[in-house]
Amino acid sequence: MKKRIMINGIIMGVALVLVVLFRGAFLRQDNFGWLENSLRAIGLLSLFLGQLIRVSARGYKAEYSKNSHALIEGGPYQVVRNPMYLGILLIGFGVVLMLFNFWVVFLFLLIFASRYFPLIFSEEKKLRNVFGAPYDAYCRQVPRIMPRFFSLIKTSAKEYLPIKPAWFKKEINSIIPLLILILLFFLSR
Repeated sequence: MKKRIMINGIIMGVALVLVVLFRGAFLRQDNFGWLENSLRAIGLLSLFLGQLIRVSARGYKAEYSKNSHALIEGGPYQVVRNPMYLGILLIGFGVVLMLFNFWVVFLFLLIFASRYFPLIFSEEKKLRNVFGAPYDAYCRQVPRIMPRFFSLIKTSAKEYLPIKPAWFKKEINSIIPLLILILLFFLSR
């Protein structure tokens, strides 16, 4: 098992235990009408968009990286350098908006930044060593994790978010738990 997956599993396990032990502090109990429904809808959209980004990024990388011997600058990698992490950010943000008290957004962002930014910086160092000047030029053009609004509107979504049905197989281990989470969430309401 990859060390990264093990660490993420431990973080999620600890978070689950804390949520179960302190349910009232973390989970939203009240129904605020239209605000509650809006947060849930935004959360659900964020979750689905994050999963689509992950599917696209992982599939695109597998198909075009030539076993990590080519610098990928197309597909989702043309709008952000780390679309997989953007997908994780959107999925987590979506879950938080759907289920948790609003203050948990800040806790989630803090945990996300402390977990993933060191990984991003480490990966950038490796890529810089492998690809040199072309990678530096790519970094100057493409933001690290949040896409620029104008990059999104000037390019077709099909170009920066390509999806092939076969790519979903690689993400099935994250798609199934998300579908179960969504189903449980809607059945509990």
